[in-house]
Formats: sequence, structure tokens, C-alpha cells
Amino acid sequence: MLQRRKFLSVLSVGVGVAAIGKAAQAQPSYNAFLDSIREQAIAQGLSSAIVSRALSLSPHPNAKVLQLDRHQPEFTLTWAQYRDRVLPQSRFDKGRQIYAGVQNVMSEESARFGCDDRAVMGIWGLESGFGAHTGTFSVIDALATLSYDGRRSAFFRTELMKALHILNDGDISPEGMMGSYAGAMGQPQFMPSAYLRYAADGDGDGKRNIWTSQADVFASIANYLGKCGWQRNEPWGQEINLTQPFDKSQIGRNQKKTLGEWMSLGVRRSDGQPFGRSDVVGAVLQPDGPGTQAFMVYHNFNVIRRYNPSDYYALGVGLLGTGIVSA
Repeated sequence: MLQRRKFLSVLSVGVGVAAIGKAAQAQPSYNAFLDSIREQAIAQGLSSAIVSRALSLSPHPNAKVLQLDRHQPEFTLTWAQYRDRVLPQSRFDKGRQIYAGVQNVMSEESARFGCDDRAVMGIWGLESGFGAHTGTFSVIDALATLSYDGRRSAFFRTELMKALHILNDGDISPEGMMGSYAGAMGQPQFMPSAYLRYAADGDGDGKRNIWTSQADVFASIANYLGKCGWQRNEPWGQEINLTQPFDKSQIGRNQKKTLGEWMSLGVRRSDGQPFGRSDVVGAVLQPDGPGTQAFMVYHNFNVIRRYNPSDYYALGVGLLGTGIVSA
């Protein structure tokens, strides 16, 4: 039975590759596609030498990129499963050790852009394991492949053109522009469009190097959150106790009340004590439903969601950053 499953798996992959090949045959050749990208970039004033050097990194569609794009896992995690997966104790321990060494640089950049270290650490930790995992794909190769592919070609073609603009500015070499199979770049995992809006020079060398300069990484994340409305020295949220059951209509990011109103409904801090202030506005989240872990979330929680529009992600960032910086 196991051998049969392996055979069917191999057969499925083979059929998928064949289908991709047939789809590609119906399009202009890949070389013709790259020529159209080159012409468009040069018409926008980009260096023909830089554009040609960059596009030479993608001589043909990258089969691994296409495979990953087409076979993204389709499963849903509970909050508890997600929490256990992305927030193991080892990540907190590693983060505290690393933070001790980078705190001076990070705090300067956080303050400069109106953010806080806990948010920067949380995002840095979830996006790239504090810089350890930044992606193994050439961003130009990945974006060119996905632009040619057709499934979301308009989006990826736009990102490819923005990536070429970044290279033209000289912040990174074509060979050094590495990221995920979908084109997310460097330690903060910025798409090229996000890079152009938020990447910042933290070390003062005139470049925005989110691949190897920690100061630039911290400045860029802090700038992203600052421009999205981060309220400095304010909490993102906190774990709470619900002393009585809540109707589902009262739960969710958009169901906001003052802490005074929430306390009148039986909401307490995780230690069972009342909140210190009654005028702050927040909302209750209980991702896994009644009887499970619950949180009060504030304005900064929604700012984190601007980075990645997922409640799980924002909770993960908040808990990781607070657990590291406030320890």
C-alpha cells in the first residue's frame, strides 16, 4: 500500500509538470518574455547593464518555484497548534540571547522611527528566525518565473519591475538579492513594493541593506510599523481571563469597548485582577473559541496586522516580542 501511495505521488507530480509544460507552450517563449521585461525596464530609465545582468539569473522558469507555488499546503491550524509551532521556548531563549547583543542598535532605530523593540524583535523572529533564514531563491529568478507563469502574472510582474528598480538604485547586487520562492526579501521578508516604501538606512552607509545589515533591518521594520501608525510605548495586547461566557457577537477585533465596559462584563487580567485603566479601548480575541486562551488587543495589534493580515501572526509577534524584551 505504501509503495502504491509513493507511485501515485510520483505520477501526480509528473502529470503536474507536464501540465505546466503544455501551458508554457501556449505562451510566448521565456526568452521573448524576458525581452519584454528588459524593454519595459529600459524604457523606465533603468540601466540596460543591470537589467541584463539581473535577468541572466533566470535563463528558464524555475521548476522548484512553480512546484512550491502550486502545491502550497491546504490545512488549517488552531491557534494552539500555531502557537506551539512558532513560539517554542527555544525561540524565546534564542531571542533573549540575541537581543542582549543588539539592543543598543535596535533601540536607537526603534526610537528613530517611532516604534518599540518588542515589535521589531517579534517580527524579526517570526519572519527569519532573527536573521538566520532569509530564503535561498534568487528574487529575480523567482519573480520572473511567477510573472511568466500566468496564475498571478500581473502582480508578480509589478513586483519584478520594482525589484529591478531596487537593483538600479544599487542597494544590493542582483546576485545578493535573495529571498523566498515568492519574492519576499531579506531578514524582514519584504516584497519589493514594501521595500521601496519602507526600507531604511540604519547604519548610515547610504544603502538599505535588509539582507546583511542588522541596523538596516531594524530601521526598516521600525519604519514600516511607524508609518502604519504604531503608538510608541503602548501595548499591543495581553492575555485575559473571561469570568463568564461571551456571545460570539462580542468577540473579534472590531468589537471594541473601553476596559471599564469590559470589566463590567467580567473581563479581568490574566492574574485575575482588574485592569489598571478603564478608559483604554480594546477588543477581545478568543481564536479557538469558548473556554480557550483569550486576549485583549489594542491599536498596536492592528498595526502588526498591517505587516501580515493574520490574527495568529499578530498574536505571535506580540507574544514573542513581549516575552523577549520584557523578560
